[in-house]
Amino acid sequence: MAEKRMLFLINPKAGKAQIKNQLLAIIDIFIKGGYEVTAHITQSKGDAQRIVEEREDIYDILVCSGGDGTLDEVVTGMVKSGRSVPIGYIPAGSTNDFANSLKIPKNMQRAAQAVVDGEAFHCDIGAFNRDVFVYVAAFGMFTDVSYGTEQEMKNMLGHMAYILEGMKRLAAVKSYKMRFMYEDTVIEGDFLFGMVTNSVSVGGFKRITGKNVELNDGELEVTLVRRPANVADLNRLITSLVDRSMENELIYWFKTARLQVESEENVAWTLDGEFGGEHREVVIEDYKQAMCIMVPSKK
Repeated sequence: MAEKRMLFLINPKAGKAQIKNQLLAIIDIFIKGGYEVTAHITQSKGDAQRIVEEREDIYDILVCSGGDGTLDEVVTGMVKSGRSVPIGYIPAGSTNDFANSLKIPKNMQRAAQAVVDGEAFHCDIGAFNRDVFVYVAAFGMFTDVSYGTEQEMKNMLGHMAYILEGMKRLAAVKSYKMRFMYEDTVIEGDFLFGMVTNSVSVGGFKRITGKNVELNDGELEVTLVRRPANVADLNRLITSLVDRSMENELIYWFKTARLQVESEENVAWTLDGEFGGEHREVVIEDYKQAMCIMVPSKK
């Protein structure tokens, strides 16, 4: 008889819906690992968060299959419930930035096996005003692309969908007058992009979040991009971002445990690729090692 109980949340629409062809094999792995499995197919956006918030206090682990947005819902629901248990993650989205950061296998059955016989990793998460995010909070150019891109396009092109959609918008780039405050530093100016991350990749691109990223160090990586004055500056800026060059006066890279943001107008933010509302004042904090997630064993 199984000694442990698992709540398994499945987003059937994530990525190319491959979970449908592997679901029985995945559940079999969990059962053989000693779990009694309760499965729930998410019905709509926000359903995973609701289920986790309202769950009975009987589960030893919560496992989700979907994209980073599904994981975000599970983590948010857990934080708001005030009851924490380990999380298992079977990535099934089009990009899966956070899973890649944790070296969780892309193969779903191998990812399921890592849930059963992997090791627990205590990872930082971010607090965004009254909300939380797992690996990225961002504003400005390209940040609305992930929720403005059709799922079919994501399925066909993966992270290239974000870039193709973003390229359409270069002619109408909007910037925001903003102030960023951390520790004893204040940065002010006209910004067209910013992101606060705890990941080694965003949008499928590695090493754009800074160097020496640690997912459990109590600090978040911040990238801010000022508005270029002319086309030549814009081209040089794009080159710096593509080449991961930090030698550009328009780009700020730094780490902090707390960031306060003020803007002259409402700014739309995304949290883990999903719309996070419009805000003039934002406080972002690192919750050090607040999430326990199963990752492949290093042994």
